[in-house]
Amino acid sequence: MGKLRLGIIGVGNIGTGHAENILAGLCPELEITAAADRRESRRAWIRENLPGIPVFTEGEELIASGQCDAVLICVPHYQHPPLAVSALRHGLHTMVEKPAGVYTLQVREMNEEADRHPELTFGMMFNQRTNCVYRKLKEMIDGGELGTIKRVSWLITDWYRTQKYYDSGAWRATWAGEGGGVLLNQCPHQLDLLQWLCGMPVRVCAFCHEGKWHDIEVEDDVTACLEYAGGATGVFVTTTGDAPGTNRLEITGTLGKMVCENDRLVFSRLKTDERVWCASCPEGFRKPESETAEVETDGENPQHVGVLNAFAAHILRGEPLVADGREGIRGLMLSNAMHLSSWLGKPVDLPFDEQLFKDLLMERCRHSRHKEEADITFDTKGSY
Repeated sequence: MGKLRLGIIGVGNIGTGHAENILAGLCPELEITAAADRRESRRAWIRENLPGIPVFTEGEELIASGQCDAVLICVPHYQHPPLAVSALRHGLHTMVEKPAGVYTLQVREMNEEADRHPELTFGMMFNQRTNCVYRKLKEMIDGGELGTIKRVSWLITDWYRTQKYYDSGAWRATWAGEGGGVLLNQCPHQLDLLQWLCGMPVRVCAFCHEGKWHDIEVEDDVTACLEYAGGATGVFVTTTGDAPGTNRLEITGTLGKMVCENDRLVFSRLKTDERVWCASCPEGFRKPESETAEVETDGENPQHVGVLNAFAAHILRGEPLVADGREGIRGLMLSNAMHLSSWLGKPVDLPFDEQLFKDLLMERCRHSRHKEEADITFDTKGSY
């Protein structure tokens, strides 16, 4: 096989960005051979920028067309699992934009379908895993350089969005259309990284404020506390209402502290394991000595292009994916647990009652507000 024939389903903000990267030659093993979108203005964009390729209104039409070897699914969240299931059943390699879906029961069906087709590649667009800072952090944690994790704190409040952003699509910021707010739209990358780096917690207690800073029905301000099986604790804070905002990840272990901020990784390394020091130091107030230095990385951060190139390389040559599609359920479990905890007003143990979560979500969908369809596409360059 030479170039991989790719169909893009959904050519809105992020789908346009993927198409432009491929057209610019940044993904040399991919060729766009079909595209689909329900909006006529986006189909017109396809015809203008990708002349000669088949254009479809529905993703199902593209999947059944025989024009592609693989599909890239970039549609509203509820549609991710059913379109992925259909693509896999049609023998197509499948890449899904984040999040994996809206609720875990839906995503489990998608993962089970992927398991039925081991010959097909199933990937998730977790482009932040390509960031050199997070890759180096994971390498150091997995290598034991931080010791046993004691605490994690992620303050990710630089997701600022205006009311115009939320008004740009009828599906945006509604329970029926999007299934959530900042946790489902902006934070799947951070929730994925959180579990990728630190593992899954066993308990979540969250406060999800709905429509706090915008005229929307879903959450735009979240504070969550996490508990891990080994005794570690965590805090996750996010919003789309703060400016200028902060993106600071801090992980403390028995051998020191790592801080990710402003595209830098800084390690304060203890000369003595804190647990050993605590038990043996004869003085009551003396801290163990440490050395602080910026950690050198390889500087590479290919983002969406890196994920798509790895996807093509996995299909063509069996090289590793950035993220297997089945892994998408983990970060979604975190956001579902945060929503459920906030709705119930109490901590939630993982695994949680997934049917209860779905039932409560569907009740919100039944009362979801109707929004008039808008036709606005933003430039996503510089965003995650």
